[in-house]
Amino acid sequence: MSTATGTTRRTKGQIAAAIARDIAETHPEGAYVNLGIGQPTMVADHLPAGSGVVLHTENGMLNMGPAAADDEVDPDLTNAGKVPVTELPGASYFHQADSFAMMRGGHLDVCVLGAFQVSGRGDLANWHTGALDAIPAVGGAMDLAIGAKRVWVMMTLQSKDGSPKLVPECTYPLTGVGCIDRVYTDLGTFEITGAGVRVLELHGATSQEVADLLAPLRLLDA
Repeated sequence: MSTATGTTRRTKGQIAAAIARDIAETHPEGAYVNLGIGQPTMVADHLPAGSGVVLHTENGMLNMGPAAADDEVDPDLTNAGKVPVTELPGASYFHQADSFAMMRGGHLDVCVLGAFQVSGRGDLANWHTGALDAIPAVGGAMDLAIGAKRVWVMMTLQSKDGSPKLVPECTYPLTGVGCIDRVYTDLGTFEITGAGVRVLELHGATSQEVADLLAPLRLLDA
């Protein structure tokens, strides 16, 4: 198992930067990428110029740019989370039905989603915790989880009560089964394989600490 590469947990911005780096490195010729609502939208702010990555939004846009600020804000130009965004040269707009056809048709190379839980088999639970005051809304997550060629998750490794979110079995309602390839967290990056969960890198925790936190989940060396 790999050892910690930093003395502190990664911030959300640092996790987003790591995902942006890996998208660019694994797709040097460019890729079509969807960023899920919430934390994953931060990845757009860290993609290097000239990466060739084309960002797709569920609400009907291709070639989305980073988040908009100040006089860049256009109330009619938002991502799926209703956050104002910029547009890059060549941006295009289309009906949401066409957007879902792209999602379901296998045209996206990578999708980055948030999650409440991910299982050691790559099952995803990210739409409902079962809380009485929660508003269940799976949205397009189920389409993205199954339709994208690679699905990565961005989340904290622990919930607010300290329990792990990378688990042997999901206890929340599933969004997709066996669909997750990688999990990017504040404490490290993990790859889901047929043999178990592989540790790619750790931050702010030792190998033993992470193994103890995630037990009885099986962890493999990088």
